Amino acid sequence: QVQFVESGGGLVQPGGSLRLSCAASGIVFSTAAMGWYRQAPGKQRELVAKITSGGRTNYADSVKGRFTISRDNAKKTVYLQMNTLKPEDTAVYYCNSDPALRGAWGQGTQVTVSS
Repeated sequence: QVQFVESGGGLVQPGGSLRLSCAASGIVFSTAAMGWYRQAPGKQRELVAKITSGGRTNYADSVKGRFTISRDNAKKTVYLQMNTLKPEDTAVYYCNSDPALRGAWGQGTQVTVSS
């Protein structure tokens, strides 16, 4: 059974930073492309960052230059370093493979950017 467990969210002021972590199980992590997704209230879930098994990364325009995705294959963990956070980054953040496995969404971690 594939499972993703996200952590690291919280309340942060605009301009602040957070680092999200996602522990994966039930997949061959080292060969899986992984992604961080987010869903804001009233909006569809969107892919904000992805990383291939070889470490190549890609970002949504809205987070480019501010977010960094990375992975540790030995720990089966993917990270999202988020800097210069903006109120519009407020959302529940999820990780999943890329493309996403429909039945493997975790509970996510809430990120709230507010003063």
